Amino acid sequence: MASFRFPLALFLSSLFLHAALAEIVCEELPNDLCAFTVSSSGKRCLLETYANQNGAVEYQCRTSEVFVEKMADYIETDACVKACGVDRNSVGISSDSLLEPQFTAKLCSPACYQNCPNIVDLYFNLAAGEGAFLPDLCEAARYNPHRSMIQLMSSGAAPGPAASETASMIAAPASAPM
Repeated sequence: MASFRFPLALFLSSLFLHAALAEIVCEELPNDLCAFTVSSSGKRCLLETYANQNGAVEYQCRTSEVFVEKMADYIETDACVKACGVDRNSVGISSDSLLEPQFTAKLCSPACYQNCPNIVDLYFNLAAGEGAFLPDLCEAARYNPHRSMIQLMSSGAAPGPAASETASMIAAPASAPM
């Protein structure tokens, strides 16, 4: 019986240590706080699906390999989740939502872009991975939401001569809306 108590005491003390230090460990977060959280190690948490022993799909919060510079121990606020139009139940990390004009409009809105650096940083990096510059996408979205989608889909290349005026507007350096 004494051999059972030591591992149990060790396990419980590690939980208390995490709580006392306010350390964020992705695998210990509830699923509804997982997405848009940065762990104590500075890596993004993401919600993933897996099949349990019965074959049913379940969700689990995991630590990604995506490192966030200058931010750790951060759980996104409900106000930013709402202002930016993101969903805490998002599975994985994807740039697909940048193709949706309604999402891009919310992401680029002052309420999100100027007040929610965690979410903006995430989508800035996702856009960069697609060959686009988020401030340029936001600028294009203000003038022509359809054009910003084309810019992202073409990785920044302006399509055809018929769009020369809009393309020059997109190609012009844009300042970040911050």
